[in-house]
Amino acid sequence: MSQALDQLLAILDLEPLERNLFRGLSPQVGWQRVFGGQVIGQALVAACRTVEDRTAHSLHAYFMRAGDPAVPIIYEVDRIRDGKSFSTRRVVAIQHGQAIFSMAASFHRQEEGLSHQIRMPDVPPPEALPSEAELKEQLIDRVPPAVRAYWERERPIEIRPVNLTRYLSPQERVPSQQVWIKATGDLGDDMALHQSVLAYASDFTLLDTALIAHGRFIFDPGLMLASLDHAIWFHRPFRVDDWLLYAQDSPSSAAGRAFCRGILFARDGKLVASTAQEGLVRQRDGR
Repeated sequence: MSQALDQLLAILDLEPLERNLFRGLSPQVGWQRVFGGQVIGQALVAACRTVEDRTAHSLHAYFMRAGDPAVPIIYEVDRIRDGKSFSTRRVVAIQHGQAIFSMAASFHRQEEGLSHQIRMPDVPPPEALPSEAELKEQLIDRVPPAVRAYWERERPIEIRPVNLTRYLSPQERVPSQQVWIKATGDLGDDMALHQSVLAYASDFTLLDTALIAHGRFIFDPGLMLASLDHAIWFHRPFRVDDWLLYAQDSPSSAAGRAFCRGILFARDGKLVASTAQEGLVRQRDGR
């Protein structure tokens, strides 16, 4: 297991303060604000720790203020309802006495039912694509300094893009992309942990998909970017320490906001989760 994954698991292991109250820390890596996926993952952990014998099937979250990585985040869970089949939780993340994030999550006991799904895109397997180490060696001198600094950090999630074209030129293209993702170590058999790590990883490349239509990049200094909301639906059991294909597209951007969505498939083609996000995409000084 990589040191970065060890650190991720440590920040997801929230400290219980009182019934329904938890404290989470942020990695001290020099970021100006807390990574949105971290808050989603930690909030899901907090909600899971108040539910027994049921797994999350959906969450809907809103980002209200930028998180401060220098201070802990307090997660307060409201046990809204425990029914025969479903449990509902609301989680509020608090810093400096103010809510920075809220999330509603629903949990469902395991049951059988009708089943269908769309087909997985026909893409090369992850073994046929360059590893992150190989990508760094090939591209590190060809990407902007901000991207280079990001790539040079060890990360808990390995990402292998199916198509590298958009990283090599600022050309306007159809706003869609596919990437294989995988945690860089064994996570055991706790489905709640796999869901929380996937929640963390689901925020990495989603908003970036909208920028493909405009030939722009996530670290573009002429853009102000931020997640506004985030939703995940968990359809079937999965392991995030095995490769998942994350297929993403962006149907629309307008009025300083972009809408993106994603679907995640296991290696065997099973659709395991879906995501949706609206984000702020604001141009600075008319650029």
